[in-house]
Amino acid sequence: MPLNEDIDDSLYSRQRYVLGDSAMKQMAHSNVFLSGLGGIGIEIAKNIVLAGIKSLTINDNKSCSIKDLGTQFFLREQDAKSNKTRAEASYSRIAELNPYVSIKLSQQTLADNSDLDFLKQFQCVVLTEATLNLQLKINEFCRAQNPQIKFIMADVYGLYSYCFCDFGDEFTVHDPNGEEPRQTFVANITKGNPGVVTCLDQQYHGLETGDYVTFKEVKGMTALNDARHKVKVISPYKFSIEDTSGDEFQPYETGGIAIEVKVPVTVKFLPLRDQLTNPSTILVDFTKDLMVSHLAMYALQQFREENGRLPSARWNEEDEGAFVKIAMRLNDTLADPIPSLSTKQLVSLASCAEGCFAPLCAALGGFVAQEVLKALTGKFTPLKQWVYLDSSEVLKGLENEMAENFRPKGDRYDALRICLGDNLVQKIASQNLFMVGCGAIGCEMLKNFAMLGVGVSGGKITVTDNDIIEKSNLNRQFLFRPHHIQKPKSETAAQSTRDINPDMKIEAHQNKICPQTETTIYTDAFFEGMDVIVNALDNVQARRYVDSRCVTNQKPLMESGTLGAKGHVQVIVPHLTESYGSKQDPPEMSIPYCTLKSFPAQIEHTIQWARDKFESLFAQKPSMYTKYWEVNGPPEDVVKKLEGGEALENTLPVTKYLINRGTSWKDCVRIARIKFEKYFSNKAKQLLHAFPLDAKTSDGGMFWQSPKRPPTPQVFDPNSELHMSFVVSCARLLGAVYNIPVGEMDPRKETIEAILANVAVPPFVPSSKRIVTDESEGKEEKSEGAGATDMTSAAKELKAAIQSGKAASALLRLTPAEFEKDDDSNGHIDFITAASNLRANMYSIENADRFKTKLIAGKIVPAIATTTAAVAGLSAIEMVKYIKGTTKIEDYHNCFLNLALPVMMFSEPARTVTTKLKQGLSYTEWDRWTVKGHKDFKLQEFNQHLKDKYELDVSMVAIGARLIYLPVLPGHPKRLKQKMMDLIKPAAGLKYIDLTVGFEEEDEEENEEGVEKGVPPIRYFFGV
Repeated sequence: MPLNEDIDDSLYSRQRYVLGDSAMKQMAHSNVFLSGLGGIGIEIAKNIVLAGIKSLTINDNKSCSIKDLGTQFFLREQDAKSNKTRAEASYSRIAELNPYVSIKLSQQTLADNSDLDFLKQFQCVVLTEATLNLQLKINEFCRAQNPQIKFIMADVYGLYSYCFCDFGDEFTVHDPNGEEPRQTFVANITKGNPGVVTCLDQQYHGLETGDYVTFKEVKGMTALNDARHKVKVISPYKFSIEDTSGDEFQPYETGGIAIEVKVPVTVKFLPLRDQLTNPSTILVDFTKDLMVSHLAMYALQQFREENGRLPSARWNEEDEGAFVKIAMRLNDTLADPIPSLSTKQLVSLASCAEGCFAPLCAALGGFVAQEVLKALTGKFTPLKQWVYLDSSEVLKGLENEMAENFRPKGDRYDALRICLGDNLVQKIASQNLFMVGCGAIGCEMLKNFAMLGVGVSGGKITVTDNDIIEKSNLNRQFLFRPHHIQKPKSETAAQSTRDINPDMKIEAHQNKICPQTETTIYTDAFFEGMDVIVNALDNVQARRYVDSRCVTNQKPLMESGTLGAKGHVQVIVPHLTESYGSKQDPPEMSIPYCTLKSFPAQIEHTIQWARDKFESLFAQKPSMYTKYWEVNGPPEDVVKKLEGGEALENTLPVTKYLINRGTSWKDCVRIARIKFEKYFSNKAKQLLHAFPLDAKTSDGGMFWQSPKRPPTPQVFDPNSELHMSFVVSCARLLGAVYNIPVGEMDPRKETIEAILANVAVPPFVPSSKRIVTDESEGKEEKSEGAGATDMTSAAKELKAAIQSGKAASALLRLTPAEFEKDDDSNGHIDFITAASNLRANMYSIENADRFKTKLIAGKIVPAIATTTAAVAGLSAIEMVKYIKGTTKIEDYHNCFLNLALPVMMFSEPARTVTTKLKQGLSYTEWDRWTVKGHKDFKLQEFNQHLKDKYELDVSMVAIGARLIYLPVLPGHPKRLKQKMMDLIKPAAGLKYIDLTVGFEEEDEEENEEGVEKGVPPIRYFFGV
């Protein structure tokens, strides 16, 4: 169901998979107040407006300045020259983000003596850039209301930031983690105190002590069904519940599914005044002292309270001293004072507080916006109660630079210059950067690049994405607007980025980066011209490919990705860290063939079955049919070939399709009705014919026991909405395949019923076909096995079809369907939903709604703007570290985050692995050996060069899969005297080629010392 009748729910499709219906509806009725439209404020505003709250009221009476342009991406140069406030200047651009969110402008002055009654209309108040006294006053006001108003404050000062949350005395969390409820099949439940539940086939239950489960389909001990039971974990495969020894619990017989129950949790928050001296913080970086971070930020707020401004410690020693004194004084007020307090971190914060690091605004802004959504919905676990995030590693090596290098110059990069210094600002401006992908992460990254000024002076950004903009992109790819739909993502994003920062130099491509473009567009020379590569991709295969190109060309890669509320950032630096491809993800679990075909047990099985049926019915068979006639000619020519004894591939299925294909809407409805009978009635009857309800396995057990479910034949009912949905959606898709004009298709109920009344459904006839029951057995490849008799019969049927007009040329071309999940008008998801749920009914499996079906069938990656913003900001921070020239691995941070929990954990990247070939000879994945030849250079010279340089004997030379030299093969030893040019046959203009070379194994004694085999790729230069 849509959120309300006025909202096109496709705008929120991917977000809805993360947050759920209930949370989305609560957001659509929630009002938020946000004060402060600087770098962090605008990030929060962007993210919560994209999420779809009811209204956002913005408040900021500060005038726009040139300095704001470096962090506030919704301000323009003309705004800085006007007398507009930041809120006034940002208003219309915020409103453009989401037409369903009401944006209101507050002119209220927030001060210590302000009347705060106007805040009563809001469910959540967010403060940025507010004074400490004002923060305390508003927090106390919010807590005094009934119901209490949720309170959040956040700020970014230079390279340091924080967020604080107070959701009141009793805040209910309805879903702590947002994960799908775990479920497991039951093998046994004991009678006892407690009762012990054993999972089927050693399946992991994934539960924790204190969780709750409910049971369904338990036979024997039926008293357990539908009730809630508290869990105590015994092992990964067993858990106990309450006492099951009573008379009301009959002995367990068979079956049963244990399903996790999400139980609401009440969380108590403390007010800001208490939390200032005794903070509750979450850990994000094990190398940082949280209490020092808290004290530094507390002291900064107090300094501003006492002086009416932020400290200028980099230029003012008095400010530095005053700030440290305040920190020392406040340290004594803490519940747990910091012993032997070092002033280094304190001074570091004070020295850059007047600046603002835009990527840090993005990272924290995503985090804070998610906390706002939690406050409104109770979805996910809220922050308890502080988080501190900094990027102080960027300063390492810059501490001793002259203060003059950090002074403002009166341009849009001043906020950045105060943090990093002008030398690094100029270095960032000279970068050549290549970004692959321009979706959600890509849009956020381009915004960060605009704030940083990447490539604006002596450099350039190149971005490629071959996709176009869809409506569902708009609620997380914030550079796009409704009028951009169906336009190229890369070009549109490039122009939108130039609107943010006119200095940007961006070249937009619409190409795939893949092996096909490796030798034409994204060549080695292209990569060699780049300083940094950035991945903004949504699939592992593409990530691995870009990573391999970076390794080949020894270029750094900033890798990131999201999955709902989860995200990752990986920094990949040549010769320092491991690459993305160094680690293999576990293979995706596949559904056994027999489960899909005959024994589904979960809705995921029926959805996959329906998706496969869609592909077979509307794509594969029509494609095979059309291709057959294109290859073999018209039916008359085919008849001659068949009569001449020629066996043509796919003749039998194509002939059958030709005879049975429809030519009218009535035919489509008739075929759809017969498909219903075949899939949902006859299939069940056949299974029960082969395996009656009392069937036994070879070991004497019951065949139909969990997880196998006996099917129930479905009886077609024209009054069933689900039954008719299948017939209509199937008929519509068949009509499109058969090229029947849309105007001739009449899906009205009365029309369909009239056609169905005259459909003759063939009776069920049992088959002797073998049914696969072994989960380890895969799908058998169908073999046509057509002999001369079959070809003769096919020829006769084709002749009859020609004479009857069924083989007319217009009937030889079909239009295969290309599955498209995001177009709700094409009927693709309607068919899959109906087919899946009918099959689920057949096996007594709980149905899935259209949205869940779309998620699974379309393999949609759940996505929300908050995670995307956070991940892109963190990735940009690591990029700046690389550009600065960071060489210590401990100064880089990989990150895993889950905003639902919330968790944001930094870790040191893994070092690149060194492989030892022999004593004194080793290499890493980043190494590449080179051999420079000439036009007459022979293979034996190539081998001898490697022998002389590395003392290794060549045993194999190959280009990809093509063998150049393998001495055990006939004729290969003679190749030693041939020229490398003749053996390789390089394309015109090619200067080098990468070869795979194998070497003879070392002796056993050396192997015992841990010598590993393999060598890096060898780049051979032709020398011509």
